[in-house]
Amino acid sequence: MGITEKNFGVTSKGESAVLYTITNKNGMSIGVSDFGATLVSIIVPDRDGKDLDVVLGYDDVTGYEEGTVFFGAIVGRSANRIGGAGFEINGVSYELEKNDNGNNLHSGLDFYNKRMWNVLDKTEESITFLLHSPDGDQGYPGAIDMEVKYVLTDENEVKISYHAVPDQDTIINMTNHSYFNLNGHDSGDILAQEIQIDADYFTKANEQSIPTGELTDVTGTPMDFREKKAVGRDIEEPYEALIFGKGYDHNWVLRNNGMFAKVAEMSGKDSGISMEVYTDLPGMQLYTANFVEDEKGKGGNIYQIRHAACFETQYYPDAIHKEQFPSPICRKGETYETCTMYKFIVK
Repeated sequence: MGITEKNFGVTSKGESAVLYTITNKNGMSIGVSDFGATLVSIIVPDRDGKDLDVVLGYDDVTGYEEGTVFFGAIVGRSANRIGGAGFEINGVSYELEKNDNGNNLHSGLDFYNKRMWNVLDKTEESITFLLHSPDGDQGYPGAIDMEVKYVLTDENEVKISYHAVPDQDTIINMTNHSYFNLNGHDSGDILAQEIQIDADYFTKANEQSIPTGELTDVTGTPMDFREKKAVGRDIEEPYEALIFGKGYDHNWVLRNNGMFAKVAEMSGKDSGISMEVYTDLPGMQLYTANFVEDEKGKGGNIYQIRHAACFETQYYPDAIHKEQFPSPICRKGETYETCTMYKFIVK
């Protein structure tokens, strides 16, 4: 039990990264680094007591610095896509980097997950990272001090909490981009693993994954996860959304009504490990690693398409341009505070 630390390598800028490991009384542990405030590992004893690392990742900081698929990443200032790579607040226009078909993805190439974060606080069961993001950073108005706190409880809960107070009206939409494979990060595809999502609708999107503004009823479509089903059951169906996304890469409209609640679940039958997802945010992107190809990861393992699933809790993509969507704007002096939790159960 408690927290330990070890060297995690040196960045190309000569910065020394540290890997912090928190272990609970059940032998479960999480590894997080001050490089990117990244979630590097989640090790869960399976039904036979074997330790499985259930998130994809790299062996050291160099992998995270060079990687492009956001393994374990804290994403900000605004996760997901903003159409046209620009927006307007209070009559002022702001331009962002066009890094995704003329749109902005995960706030451009100066990503939060490629920066060194400071350790603000640590206890036996938690660590809090701090990143100062100045006015104009990535093109966004207002300065913020973004705090990200990881907690590992004795109930096998991994809590990720975010806190910031902007000095101007701005967009804040943080998420964690961990890739989960509940039979172990090195076990191959997740097509037989099962997922449930508590959502009646998803946000319809165009070929560039920018929402149209329409909410599509999941009933009778491959997007219906209200009853738990295998990832691979419908993923190859000739359905427009799946064709556009090359698999699941969509935002579901959660039924939590803004309250912290269970919104999804994933299960790996081989390991007996299940994971419940809780959040207070209105949306969640399910992404089935559709663009991961020959990615060299931990222990020399090569990750491919469909080897994991991401559960990115969020405000809906492009919400800044859709008045009918919950607003991602955080006003000057207001507190941005949200929490997402991944709870692990072994049966």
